[in-house]
Amino acid sequence: MREIVLDTETTGFEPSEGHRIVEIGAVELFNHLPTGKTYHQYINPERSMPKEAFEVHGLGDDFLRDKPLFTAVGQAFLDFVADAQMVIHNAAFDMKFLNFELQRAGLPTLPNSRATDTLQIARQKYPGSPASLDALCRRFGVDNSAREKHGALLDSEILAEVYLELIGGRQPDLVLSAASDKTRQADASDAVANWRPRPRPTALPTRVTEEEAAAHASFVAKLGDAAIWLKRQ
Repeated sequence: MREIVLDTETTGFEPSEGHRIVEIGAVELFNHLPTGKTYHQYINPERSMPKEAFEVHGLGDDFLRDKPLFTAVGQAFLDFVADAQMVIHNAAFDMKFLNFELQRAGLPTLPNSRATDTLQIARQKYPGSPASLDALCRRFGVDNSAREKHGALLDSEILAEVYLELIGGRQPDLVLSAASDKTRQADASDAVANWRPRPRPTALPTRVTEEEAAAHASFVAKLGDAAIWLKRQ
């Protein structure tokens, strides 16, 4: 199963108010394991950066001025995501910006059903507890010391670790494999305990000579009717 863990940085909170995406970062998972493939793109928002947003991610007008417009990179982003399920923290926020930009560029939009929201998972699993990405890093012991400011690719890499913890621990498939191994071992133990030899289809020929058999019969006869060999016949 292919999944894309994704994050965006923007100029504000609402695309309907003229705010735009300035950075997209994404990492690929396959069967809950990182493949090493990533997508990272800075984007010129075609507007000035508000102070409040700059303080969050540190992406200013001078830095973004020579970056490509979304219309130039939107298709490459769609090609990277392809038909994978996306994993996003507070998915509603990122999805509304992504679909705004895609629609504006004349590209296909992404259904909200294709986004797994780790914020919702955390709130359901730990009701009443803080569910921010930093709070989940503290809960699971995920190193976020490099996260001085928000950055889309770094946040995606951190979120990938948090996501795997939320769904049952890193490399959850190994849990299933371990359980299967234990089952197989138990079955093998039962098989050994219940093993019984099968009768040979053809009896082995005797190794006792005629002289040895006669001598044994003479010896048993001297023991009388209580001889154990007579009881076994």
